[in-house]
Amino acid sequence: MKSQKSIWCMCAAALLAFGVVLGAAASSPKAKRLSAYDPQVRNLLAQMTLEEKIGQMTQPEYGPVLANPGDMQKYFIGSVLSGGDSDPQEGNGLAPWTDLYDKVQSEALKTRLGIPVLYGIDAMHGHSNVLGAVIFPHNMALGCTRDAALVEKIGRVTAEEVRATGIQWTFAPCVTVPQDIRWGRAYEGFSEDPALVRLLGAAAVRGLQGDLGGRLDVLACAKHFVGDGGTAASSEGRWPGAPVGTGGVWLDQGDTRLDEATLRRIHLPGYITAIQAGVGSIMPSYSSWNGVKCSGSRRLLTEILKEELGFEGFLISDYNAIAQVKPGDYKGSVEASINAGMDMAMEPSNYRVFFETLKGLVEEGKVPMSRIDDAVTRILRVKFAMGLMDKKRPQLADRRLHKTFGSAAHRAVAREAVRKSVVLLKNEGHMLPLSKESFRIHVAGKTADDIGNQCGGWTIRWQGQGGAVTTGGTTVLEAVKAAVSPKTQVTYSRDGSGAAGATVAIAVIGEKPYAEYVGDRKDLSLDAEDLETLANLKGAGVPTAVLLIAGRPMILGDALGQMDALAVSFLPGTEGRGLADVLFGDYKPTGKLSFSWPKSMDQLPLNMHTVGGGKQPLFPYGYGLGY
Repeated sequence: MKSQKSIWCMCAAALLAFGVVLGAAASSPKAKRLSAYDPQVRNLLAQMTLEEKIGQMTQPEYGPVLANPGDMQKYFIGSVLSGGDSDPQEGNGLAPWTDLYDKVQSEALKTRLGIPVLYGIDAMHGHSNVLGAVIFPHNMALGCTRDAALVEKIGRVTAEEVRATGIQWTFAPCVTVPQDIRWGRAYEGFSEDPALVRLLGAAAVRGLQGDLGGRLDVLACAKHFVGDGGTAASSEGRWPGAPVGTGGVWLDQGDTRLDEATLRRIHLPGYITAIQAGVGSIMPSYSSWNGVKCSGSRRLLTEILKEELGFEGFLISDYNAIAQVKPGDYKGSVEASINAGMDMAMEPSNYRVFFETLKGLVEEGKVPMSRIDDAVTRILRVKFAMGLMDKKRPQLADRRLHKTFGSAAHRAVAREAVRKSVVLLKNEGHMLPLSKESFRIHVAGKTADDIGNQCGGWTIRWQGQGGAVTTGGTTVLEAVKAAVSPKTQVTYSRDGSGAAGATVAIAVIGEKPYAEYVGDRKDLSLDAEDLETLANLKGAGVPTAVLLIAGRPMILGDALGQMDALAVSFLPGTEGRGLADVLFGDYKPTGKLSFSWPKSMDQLPLNMHTVGGGKQPLFPYGYGLGY
């Protein structure tokens, strides 16, 4: 048996291997602890009525609250959000988004105390609701880089583009640790490995928040606390009226069945470093832990998160999540969740009912005033830290930032992220890198000329959108044409037809966009269209390099044998030139898998915690070839 000292040394060495040194993820030395603002908070809190306090705890969606003139003032609204498809009525561009923010903030400043709103949005991989924004690779791809400095840089660029619209809060980063790639949110996680999530989650927080008080800083939100990546698969819905998925298996918003020691070991580490990095908000999960909704668990929200880990920011519920705590009993759900430690309720259209329900619970003595004061203290701490309470500081959008929105400099950061995240899985006969001086390169596949497929979910639309041009950027086909010699002919067909006589072919295949429960799948095999493309290329006798663009590892089966080379890019975003950099050798591949790659569906769930015996992956966690 090893001594405790030797075990500690081994653990420390493992953390050092990922760059996680004790104290390395601490908050910026310029940033004060949030509790340092408590004297100012107490002074303001003493001036507030119960209604004004509950208003700070209430977050409607912008559409319903603006559709009812006067509600911002009547309910003293403290925060507003735009959900995945909650766009400005005037359009989805930079100017309409900025105008919308200014309209909402102007309404909030008309309340008695003039407390500005926090405006929240899902800037999951860039300011991805806005046309023309730079869209970065999703977190699964960033995990393949193992590059914390790059992830922090991405956070800084994202923060600047978010602030260009005036918005100051993003519901990111996701520090989930997905254990089953059938889950429709797997691509939102950096890795199945808690150590890698520790490293990159903290970097993302530092990048987004800076010192929290700057004009280019945004409030980050670590989510979804806790265990959302460990839910058990089910063939049945999870609560009455649950949304119907399309993939034949339920994982999203399910039940994580683990003892507390295992929950802490696998799913908690990302929150520890996010808190050390100064994260100001955390979103509890829709999912349950051993049958108890996380949004109603005092053990998780108060005892572990606030008391043990010392989290000083505030908790924001997920979209309509509070009603799930006690299905069919909304009043009981609000009582349970708020008493468990929830500080702000995301109630997109039900905000009036939430307001009156919570007010009634306080008046009945079922929610103590001390709990209300604690919640509002936490919210106001963040607002003071962000400079929102500084009367001399403009609260409307700084439109000078429009000059750098979607800029070449920002796209260069995304291009770096793309090329560093590509993982080379197969390269027979050293087919890659390709020559730029080829006679003819035939490009094929449904994602070869499709920015929407390239970006995936949470891009302009909640579910993403393939097909028509979704936003600005460079497709793989466009990138190939830009990379090759002027003498090289580049041809294209979606289905791989017309390849005969080409020097080489590049097939760009994979998944179409999805988000959340819609992406839950019981079968991760390549679809019929992809298989047809590969068959047509094989029939033409053309050496084929395959670029797989997907939100998770796919079951390759016999198709792997039809590929001379295979590289994977997990939803790389708008900058297709980063992919061409790798294909043509301008950048030698350095990416390593952030998830285990299964041979077949019957191996799932497969991850570094379940590998062993006869359960061996096709490509193990950390695998990646070079040139």
